[in-house]
Amino acid sequence: MSVDEIWFLFTSFLQSVMTPGWRQNQLLIVLGLAVLCYFLHILSGRLIDRHVRAREGWSKWQLRMIIQIKRRMGLIWFAALAGGVYLIMQQVTWPSRSYFIGLAATLALVWTGIAYAARLVRNPFLRRLVTWGLWIYATLYLVGLADEVSSFLDGIALDIGEFHLSLLTLISAAVMIAVFFTVARIISSTTASSIRKNEDISPSMQVLAVKAVQIFLYGFAFFMGVKAVGIDLTGLAVLSGAIGVGLGFGLQKVVSNLVSGVIILLDKSIKPGDVISLGETFGWINALGARYVSVVTRDGKEYLIPNEDLITGQVVNWSHSNEYVRLDIFFGTSYGCDPHLVRKLAIEAAADVDRVLSHPKLPVCHIVGFGDSSVDFILRFWIRDPTGGLTNIRGNVYLALWDAFKAHDISIPFPQREVRLLGEDASPPAETSTDRPTAD
Repeated sequence: MSVDEIWFLFTSFLQSVMTPGWRQNQLLIVLGLAVLCYFLHILSGRLIDRHVRAREGWSKWQLRMIIQIKRRMGLIWFAALAGGVYLIMQQVTWPSRSYFIGLAATLALVWTGIAYAARLVRNPFLRRLVTWGLWIYATLYLVGLADEVSSFLDGIALDIGEFHLSLLTLISAAVMIAVFFTVARIISSTTASSIRKNEDISPSMQVLAVKAVQIFLYGFAFFMGVKAVGIDLTGLAVLSGAIGVGLGFGLQKVVSNLVSGVIILLDKSIKPGDVISLGETFGWINALGARYVSVVTRDGKEYLIPNEDLITGQVVNWSHSNEYVRLDIFFGTSYGCDPHLVRKLAIEAAADVDRVLSHPKLPVCHIVGFGDSSVDFILRFWIRDPTGGLTNIRGNVYLALWDAFKAHDISIPFPQREVRLLGEDASPPAETSTDRPTAD
């Protein structure tokens, strides 16, 4: 149908509705029901709010469901009342005199179902787009104009030889791809949840398996959606190859990070939960992405480190092969203190600090040298939770050493030097008044 024919049908319908008769009566009944349902929507919304506030312990999914029901109470009321009026009029008068009322009730019911089904789409913009698209299609289908509009959209096309690309084909492809993507997302989420719950699979292999499943499902959904509308992909092989070569040169870093991410997942060098040091960044791995690794530090900062840097640079993994980490503390005591007592006190002080292991790895203390003004020691102790921080545990051990040395009169020396300037008299300088400066 052409645009003129569609416009002619629309104006003819308006003229028939404006003419007094049963069509006009049905339209007035539909408008009256719409006004009544508007007030019922407001009233029922208040009752639902009062009922929800009177109860406690609602879960999030229950609250979301109540909110969605409250938002569409007008459509629910209209579908119920219009359906009831339609059934009554079917019994008391001619069926043709209630056709538009039944159509309005069916549309309201279908629109309500579409609104709830569209909640499967997480993105708000896409959800709104899908909702309106399905509403338009359902309306055209129920009023019997779907074929005419399809023919009209198919006439808006680009023909190159045997290649026919119409607006209807593009819309159908978008709809089919969206449907397949939604199904793929649901399957991917379910599969990912099952993989993460499997404790027999290492964390790095879990991430790799989830990424592989997502790539396979979304790629399969795209090709199936394109195939479902009859688009031949063989003609796009050469074009896709050229685009791939161009992307390979232009996105070398992106491809390098993607490949590096796959290598990291395969060799299991790092995994979620590991504590790593890279340059001045120290923290634990929060997530492994396709392009970067998320590292969270003790001060709450989240660094997104490209995967390529983890492959080509030097990375210190504090928990790669085992969970034990050794920390060293250097200190010195006076020459007048007993070094045997100092070693004993240092080991006991470190062992009493929380997070310091006493089994199977015990703290040890050794003399490492005789300094200018002190006997130098090193205290070594082990922890098994580097994610809890390193600076804080060192600080607690230093405080324990301070308390132990103070209780046993162990002194910690500091450098003391006497400085004399050449050419000055060795006798002490004369006292001067403090209220005025003296000349140098």
